[in-house]
Amino acid sequence: MKISEIIAPERVAIDIDLSSKKAVLERLSNMLSSADPGLSAKAVFDSLLARERLGTTGLGAGIAIPHGRVATDAASIGAFIRTDNPIGFDAVDNAPVDLFFALCVPENANEEHLALLSELATKFSDGQFVEGLRNSADPSDVFRHLIADPCSEL
Repeated sequence: MKISEIIAPERVAIDIDLSSKKAVLERLSNMLSSADPGLSAKAVFDSLLARERLGTTGLGAGIAIPHGRVATDAASIGAFIRTDNPIGFDAVDNAPVDLFFALCVPENANEEHLALLSELATKFSDGQFVEGLRNSADPSDVFRHLIADPCSEL
């Protein structure tokens, strides 16, 4: 499964005014749960929060990839937020975060979970990719940037 298969335009939001880690996780939980009527925002939030308690998903350089597993048979779901101001997220470099890609996967999807995290980590380690997310003017541009295949841009 690829990032382009788990994200949708309605789950991309930019220049959002949030002021705390909890607020970001709540907003992402609402966005993720909107993709599956059988999935509650509370279950997603609890999963994301439990994962954060194990260790931060703040990668550094203003990027975080909150992720969690939920009891569902539905497909994996992604959501993206760019905040208007970076917020404290306990990132490994202690820098505030403004780019958040959240991932929600079924409990039994171990390989898929790892593959999606790997793809996200690869994308977010590319400075041009990150710069494109920060400089995109509207959510549709961000969405296109998120799903772009870097091999097709060569």
